[in-house]
Amino acid sequence: MSLRAGFGLFGERGLGENRLGGVVRPAGELDPLLFWSSALLLLFGLVMVYSSSIAFAEGSRLSGHQAHFFLLRHSIFLVMGLVAGAIAFQVPVRSLQKLAPWLAGVGLLGLILVLIPHIGREVNGARRWIPMGFANIQPSELMKLAVALYAADYTARKLPDMKSFKRAFLPMFGMIVMVGALLLREPDFGAFVVISCIAFGVLFLGGLNARIFALLLVLALISFVLLIWLSPYRRERLFGFSDPWKDALGSGYQLSHALIAFGRGEWLGVGLGGSVEKLFYLPEAHTDFLLAVIAEELGFAGVLVVITLFAILVQRAFAIARRAHQLEHHFAGLVAQGIGLWIGVQSFINMGVNMGVLPTKGLTLPLMSFGGSGILANCLALAILLRIDWENRQPPRASGLGSFDMAAAHRVASPSREGMAP
Repeated sequence: MSLRAGFGLFGERGLGENRLGGVVRPAGELDPLLFWSSALLLLFGLVMVYSSSIAFAEGSRLSGHQAHFFLLRHSIFLVMGLVAGAIAFQVPVRSLQKLAPWLAGVGLLGLILVLIPHIGREVNGARRWIPMGFANIQPSELMKLAVALYAADYTARKLPDMKSFKRAFLPMFGMIVMVGALLLREPDFGAFVVISCIAFGVLFLGGLNARIFALLLVLALISFVLLIWLSPYRRERLFGFSDPWKDALGSGYQLSHALIAFGRGEWLGVGLGGSVEKLFYLPEAHTDFLLAVIAEELGFAGVLVVITLFAILVQRAFAIARRAHQLEHHFAGLVAQGIGLWIGVQSFINMGVNMGVLPTKGLTLPLMSFGGSGILANCLALAILLRIDWENRQPPRASGLGSFDMAAAHRVASPSREGMAP
């Protein structure tokens, strides 16, 4: 069995280095960089959702022409997410492993229900939401977390077979094909891309044969080309991306206005609340194109802050994963890597779309964009990540992990004596 040496893709040095450097943190302390980067992104997102949605809320009958409509709803979603996260933090990681297949099953059921007429709600030609009275549930957002848990459980159980195409790759491939078929029926190509990256990324980091992974990349490229070729609206998006100014009032409308927002912001922005593009020019300003509003109002400096916070969060996720693997907590380590991949890939795609580097995908900016299901799933994921970090630092019997490598625990808990004077 081999786990890929790339567990520490982002390194382990610096703050929180207690397992390698001998500096033991108090058992009750949360990872400060992970906690504060997450908190700042959530709070920053709340401010920018309000700023980007005021004009739309005032002019829409759906919001009752109330300027604070989206601020209030986003605040409620955020509180609900934090409460759910606080509850999830109390759940031992080994219990999550037992629940992982069931959560994946519930997620699949949600993806099926959303496609049934009179159950799923269709908006702008896409059927992605299930009305629940106060809010609409988007199953694909919750499925991202379910897949991160399921892929980690699957890979942890298949570690001895990671070199086998039949036993390691095919079952997970079948699962993702099934999920993809449901998502493409909505359609939600962006969610399919993120979920595929989570599942196969976890498999690769768990030791999947490099040749099998290379074959997967080739299949993914062929599938991507076919999906674009067979779908007129995806071809239109791709052509609009390649030259948004050619059809600035049609297929290139969103991207052209996003680029205008970036251009107006320059280095320091036009000031908080001063965006012009959010005044009914830039569609989905408070969801998919929130970063463009940040760029216009706070400039390159504001965008750089957002990128830095996401980079810190993803780095901490992989650092926590590395510690878990060193302690032989492979499921926990793979979950942390899956969450890091999820937030990293989705934020990268969203930023790329806003900057005109990638075609429009319909993905929100994690932790920041408006959306109840997304905020709930993000808060749950962060709570699980914090729980893994907390269990990494517990004595064997207190962690609730069940199996524990006692020799590894002794090594990481004791300061190294190399180089000490006799």
